[in-house]
Amino acid sequence: RHSIRNNPPFFPSIIHTSAFRHYPTFLPSSSIMSFFGLGSGGLQIKIQLTNTPETHPNEIVYLRHRPSWKVRKNVFATALKKHHPIGGGEPGMGDRGAGPSRIVAYSSEQDVEGQVTLAMPPGKKMDHLGIRVKFFGRIDMEGGAHETTRPSHYDFISLSKELLPPGSLYDTRHIPFIFRNIEKNHESYHGRNVSVKYFVRVEVQRQWLPDITQEHEVLIRIRGHEPSVNEPIKMEVGIEDCLHIEFEYERRCFHLGDVICGKIHFLLVRIKIKHMELAVIRRETSGEGVAMSANAIGTGAGGSNDHNNIAGTTTTGSHANTEIQNIVTETQTLLKYEIMDGAPVKGEVIPVRLFLEGIPADVTPTYHAENHGFSVRYFLNLVLVDEEDRRYFKQQEIILWRKDLG
Repeated sequence: RHSIRNNPPFFPSIIHTSAFRHYPTFLPSSSIMSFFGLGSGGLQIKIQLTNTPETHPNEIVYLRHRPSWKVRKNVFATALKKHHPIGGGEPGMGDRGAGPSRIVAYSSEQDVEGQVTLAMPPGKKMDHLGIRVKFFGRIDMEGGAHETTRPSHYDFISLSKELLPPGSLYDTRHIPFIFRNIEKNHESYHGRNVSVKYFVRVEVQRQWLPDITQEHEVLIRIRGHEPSVNEPIKMEVGIEDCLHIEFEYERRCFHLGDVICGKIHFLLVRIKIKHMELAVIRRETSGEGVAMSANAIGTGAGGSNDHNNIAGTTTTGSHANTEIQNIVTETQTLLKYEIMDGAPVKGEVIPVRLFLEGIPADVTPTYHAENHGFSVRYFLNLVLVDEEDRRYFKQQEIILWRKDLG
């Protein structure tokens, strides 16, 4: 009686239930998916864009690395990758698991043309309800800072074409495709909380089973035009009876490969300044009410003494305040260096010369309320530090635009 109570017939004592936790499943996940008919059935999908920088040198360019919002720690990384390009395969962003490939950016006027390869293993066959190729332009807001109640993405472009009618696949097929005259109004952008992506997707429809999909990202860049009005920036700021400085920059708008030149004049110095720094700041704002927020803080951004308070500027009206509270702002310091060491005297002039190509980050053009969903703005932040480590800030917004695709 004691043996039956301690050793139930269906669970003998010689088998411990915890033993199952230490042994992997005998069937891999792909085999389990195929066993239940949920896998790809051995189908391999490859998307290859046929246009290259060699065939269209003015519309397609190679990039040195994959775009990102992060600041690179090694300031010489760009120069090193210039002599060692990534991979040597097909152009484009590359498919996952397809090996390394060179990064390519396309002009907004360029047609999206390529070839889809569908390959089945020998002796296998798969029935389908049709195969389509689609081209999407998508604004993604999947950052954790955004509320989950709002849609995570918005497709501003959605085109579809049929590659194959319903039938069966049992060999390798190469099918060309092309999307002509697509109006691409937004540039590809990979930010902290928002991204703009263009991609080609192949969908294999099956009966009673999930579709088989494969995606291939297409980087799009838009050439800008130099603003017709590009006046110099000149402003006098300071603290009453303590510090009075005048800073000026040659102009307000710069292309991404430009050089920012300016001067800082010390008109009155009655505090002991230890050193002075100049920083380039990128501010990404996303969410509902971005356009209203840009109008609210646009005029006050250049005159604020503390850049941490710019995003907190409010507007009049309860509706405006509600929308501004729903936006998310990410501020990054892309570059900071010292332009003066020691205490200046009255009448001293400090020159400023900053190369935008030397910033160890992917600098993008200025975006003003793109699709009313996000904006990206750049600021020059001038910081003076006195002997008591008190910091005095002065910011000025600059406008960046793209002159070349590279």
